[in-house]
Amino acid sequence: MDTSNGTSVSDFILVGLTDLPWLQKMLFLFVLLFYQLDIMGNVLIIILAIRDPSLYSPMYFFLANLSFLDICFSSVAVPKMMVGFWTQNVISIEACIAQIYFFHSLGFSEGVLLSAMGYDRYVAICHPLRYKIIMRTPVCTNLVLISWAAGLTTSLVNALMTSRLPFCNANRVHHFYCDVKPVIKLACNDISVNQMTLTYFSGFICTGTFILTVLSYFYIISYLLTHQSSKGRTKAFSTCSAHLTVVMLFYGTAMFTYLGPDSETSIESDKVAAILATVITPSLNPIIYTLRNKEVRKSFKNMFKTMF
Repeated sequence: MDTSNGTSVSDFILVGLTDLPWLQKMLFLFVLLFYQLDIMGNVLIIILAIRDPSLYSPMYFFLANLSFLDICFSSVAVPKMMVGFWTQNVISIEACIAQIYFFHSLGFSEGVLLSAMGYDRYVAICHPLRYKIIMRTPVCTNLVLISWAAGLTTSLVNALMTSRLPFCNANRVHHFYCDVKPVIKLACNDISVNQMTLTYFSGFICTGTFILTVLSYFYIISYLLTHQSSKGRTKAFSTCSAHLTVVMLFYGTAMFTYLGPDSETSIESDKVAAILATVITPSLNPIIYTLRNKEVRKSFKNMFKTMF
């Protein structure tokens, strides 16, 4: 590592969740279980969306892309975290910055995609006769491409600003993966601009996509209250319940982490939120959608019958 810019540290040590050996082994098994559920569940959703013609609709196209994002999102942090349960978790500065970039880019992309899924539900419920015209294949493809492009570009800001900081002595990251908040605290330079950028820029994107999703449901609720019977409202809300649950889990952890207070105590709380975001939520998403969706359950049963 070139020291001309004040950098003398070449590697970081990820502190992880705990120093207790017995608890590390238990956490390893816990994380491994949920990571396997994450991979298997989301891969299953992707396979069903590809092979079953009855699932060839915008809703399942978005769901398959969400599943792929969830696999990538958790894979950025979870495998490295599991290594840390068995040995000292060392990561180079370059790999750390790359982890920051991909973690944030996939997170931003998921937020935009959830907004697109909210818009899809709005069109399906409020404009059912025009649904196939509005949500045609090119439109859905462009929405997915926009979500990926938005994540890959906007996440460059925090990653580049972090990469320009000098790291002189401290190298222990108080987290189980490289995230902006704990990493920039190790810099031997003023980080006020970095902290402000993280709070306002990431907060703006997170809040902006959340508001777009809320707007979709505001119009959905307004439409249902004025145009549908109680039976129709119940049916419509049942089709939105899975997406709403995923939205609450995703934005709850994101806003808690990046819009909350910045202190030593908050970093410990951020670890809990990060476990929810990277380990638990991605593994729950397939369960949430399959348990509440008759078409997905039927498709799974048909696939299971053809295999055996």
